[in-house]
Amino acid sequence: MFTISARVLRPLVALSVASPLLLFSTSAQANDAFQQCGKASWYKLGGTTASGERANPQGLTAAHRTLPFGTLVDVTNLSNGKTVTVRINDRGPFAKGRVIDVTLAAAKQLGFVQKGITKVRVTGADAPNSAIPKQKCQ
Repeated sequence: MFTISARVLRPLVALSVASPLLLFSTSAQANDAFQQCGKASWYKLGGTTASGERANPQGLTAAHRTLPFGTLVDVTNLSNGKTVTVRINDRGPFAKGRVIDVTLAAAKQLGFVQKGITKVRVTGADAPNSAIPKQKCQ
């Protein structure tokens, strides 16, 4: 007959109890959505974007400094609560304090064309967390 000593059994039991918790905490961290807050502006770009595609002011696209091209993010206007989903296809903004530039079409949906600049929250489930640390918006 085969026996297991308590000295061997205790670590195995501890590991089997802790493993689900470790898996849960690891997967929860991996699924945290990207979030960034700051100012957004809109731009009416001609020519081509940094990704190489033709600029389309009527498309729902945006410029971001670090997010990979093709990333989908939700942009929420913090002054009126309106949200639009845009695809990152350009680099920028290059003005200090801004976190994203959106197209004219996106700015219309967000309701800040006349104002030009607004405070926003940018979130994305498929955006890599390493791009920018998660921030809390005020």
